Amino acid sequence: MADVAGLVLAAGAGRRYGMPKARVRFQGRLFVERAVQVLEQGGCSPVLAVLGADADIVRAESPDLNAVDNPDWPQGMGSSLRVGLKAITGDAVIVLPVDTPGIRAEAIQRLRAMASPDALLRASYHGEPGHPVLIGRNHWDGVYELATGDAGAREYLRRHKPELVACEDVSDGSDVDRPDQLPS
Repeated sequence: MADVAGLVLAAGAGRRYGMPKARVRFQGRLFVERAVQVLEQGGCSPVLAVLGADADIVRAESPDLNAVDNPDWPQGMGSSLRVGLKAITGDAVIVLPVDTPGIRAEAIQRLRAMASPDALLRASYHGEPGHPVLIGRNHWDGVYELATGDAGAREYLRRHKPELVACEDVSDGSDVDRPDQLPS
């Protein structure tokens, strides 16, 4: 089986939310802790979080977090993806935004089972692409080159058409932009 790392993108300021989403508490833990745990339970190793806004506070609240700082976090998710890709190793990486608390380990396991250096996979929900995304190592340079602004890997994925992997039976791929969107 392929060696698959996990990458949590957790650097943003969370302007619409009113605070950095890495610091949001949900079901007794930080969003960033939950995202890391989901990737670990899904079989990813190592798992790395990319921090930016309030990074010192996040580290103080979660001292065991394996994290790297993105000094350019105000430039958007693309810069965090680039920082993360430089810091990890493996045959593939599963990328998970911090603000997707409905993603479960089963979705991670489903993508991980299909991992290879050539794989490019994206979870889908009722036919619509979503998260997480698995990027095989042979795609990392291309993703790195095109990751800009808040688009992350979007342009690379548009050009290279990842295989969609249905996950609606095991996860909810919705992201949380405002406090009233937290699942109950």
